Amino acid sequence: MMAARTRIWFLALLPVALLAVLSLVVANTGVVSFLRQGVPPVEELTFERVTLAPDLITLEVVNGGPDPVTVAQVIVDDAFWEFTVAPSPTVARLGRATIQVPYPWVQDEPHEVTLLSSTGLTFSHEIPVATVTPSAGPRFFGIFALIGLYVGVIPVAIGLLWYPLLRRLKRRWVDFALALTIGLLVFLGADALHEALESAAQLAGAFQGTLLVVVGTLGAVLLLQMAARTRLEGGGAKGRGAVAFLIALGIGLHNLGEGLAIGAAYSLGEAALGAFLIVGFMLHNTTEGLGIVAPIAQDRPRLRTLAGLGLLAGVPTIFGAWIGGLAYSPLYATLFLAVGAGAIAQVVIALYRVVGRESEGSMWTPLSAGGVLVGLLVMYGTGLLVAV
Repeated sequence: MMAARTRIWFLALLPVALLAVLSLVVANTGVVSFLRQGVPPVEELTFERVTLAPDLITLEVVNGGPDPVTVAQVIVDDAFWEFTVAPSPTVARLGRATIQVPYPWVQDEPHEVTLLSSTGLTFSHEIPVATVTPSAGPRFFGIFALIGLYVGVIPVAIGLLWYPLLRRLKRRWVDFALALTIGLLVFLGADALHEALESAAQLAGAFQGTLLVVVGTLGAVLLLQMAARTRLEGGGAKGRGAVAFLIALGIGLHNLGEGLAIGAAYSLGEAALGAFLIVGFMLHNTTEGLGIVAPIAQDRPRLRTLAGLGLLAGVPTIFGAWIGGLAYSPLYATLFLAVGAGAIAQVVIALYRVVGRESEGSMWTPLSAGGVLVGLLVMYGTGLLVAV
């Protein structure tokens, strides 16, 4: 038995060992250096975060290219400026550096920062609206907690109040509400995927942003499928409860990414937090509460169950806003948004299976098809109110 197990491990690790030996041979025999003779270095610096303090601009950059990059000069608004770099002016592949520039920036004015490498390449970043970056403290956590409440928790809670109405509807109108939920979720999933791809475009090339979105999305689908398979196959109230939980979880992951983007935008002064914007987000996210209670409309869930589902969907917005305001990173934002898109995709699949089974195929009636379309249109219409 032991000999057979040892043989299996040997056969599994033999190709890995041979590949490691081959890599060492190639790296130590000068093959790569010979091939690169006369070829200029390929340099890439990506701005991950820019923070502002009084008379100080702090840049956090990452090297996503194949070659080291040495920061030689910093230009702010077309003028060369003094700067310091930590840990070193030379940033290795996948290395990070923090650059501090003492500069008298102007409140609410745009500024442009350009890094000049030792080979003459430039890397630029625009600050659309300069404002002091919030620092961690009671006021910071309080403000962004309020933003999360306004954008995520309160709208979802309001949407849950549709539960008594859904209980009084006839079966075909309950199917319509479930179909509408599918439309809402499809829109949310597409929106999360779109935002994930936009965030991926800001990543350093070495992180392979598009592939990270694919891995995060499919990974979430597969993990949730494995975790919820038994409960979903049970059918009945148990299956419907599992779908409601998955919907709340998927919406929560989506709202985490949304809060992340909101926190980053407000902390960097790239969006104005006005009453109209808050109202727009509330209208847009209130429909999420409807989507949560629709699968369990014919059951009698406890009040604490409804409250738990609402908190699961809404509270991640607060944590996302805190993370975005404190330490926004395109890498984390891309991964969170991709996972949210995958979670919502899995929820749509589960909802279709459970509802289709209990409705005996009525999900494809004209009324239900219209419900999907109405869900898409509702999300699109309310989404117009939060465009910034």
